[in-house]
Amino acid sequence: MQGLSQYEVTSRKRATMLDHMDHLYRLQKNDLHRGAAVLANAFQHDPIWSKVMAEATSELKQAAFETPLRYYWKYGAVYAASDQLEGVITYIAGELAEMTMWRLLRSGALWIGVGLREAVHLGRKMEPVFRPVQADRKQNMQGGPYIYLPMLGVAAEHQGKGVGGRLLRALIAQCEQARLPLYLETETEDNVRWYTGHGFDVIKQISLPGINLPMWEMVRNPQ
Repeated sequence: MQGLSQYEVTSRKRATMLDHMDHLYRLQKNDLHRGAAVLANAFQHDPIWSKVMAEATSELKQAAFETPLRYYWKYGAVYAASDQLEGVITYIAGELAEMTMWRLLRSGALWIGVGLREAVHLGRKMEPVFRPVQADRKQNMQGGPYIYLPMLGVAAEHQGKGVGGRLLRALIAQCEQARLPLYLETETEDNVRWYTGHGFDVIKQISLPGINLPMWEMVRNPQ
């Protein structure tokens, strides 16, 4: 794994233990722009993203998803239901969940066609909102190995067809086999009920600073 430290290689290998998601499509590098568009579409009515991105241009909204998607593609994995990208799921070893500036640079996630000033402004706006979530994640998992699920989204025209459940069940099956907890955060009570139905438990509910919206922190331990 050229360009990665030994720590990152070890952590990346933990995620690649799960890289056998049968009957799913693993995104290639040239799929990432389209994958980000799917996620932007899927989250267009999400309360947190709607508030954070209220004044953003369409290009910046795309970049807000393409940046992390490129990061997770480099250090974790990105899958879709098929090569049509009806829905997209990402995951990464928990110890690489924090997107440091150095890792972002190495992943190419910062060079995606938006102005540097716009990108910096968005980053400064988002960082204090999500800082408590990152701190809680470390505290909740207490340094143990786990898989982090940062993004799962289904394009609006494919919602309600079981695409999201198919993606999630595939990841759960791999976490069960590897005997690793699966951790995520979600923004709505409907999502909490959906994830609870898949075996997740709420660890904590917080209010995000600056936007005063709730976030639920959840984990699914091997069963």
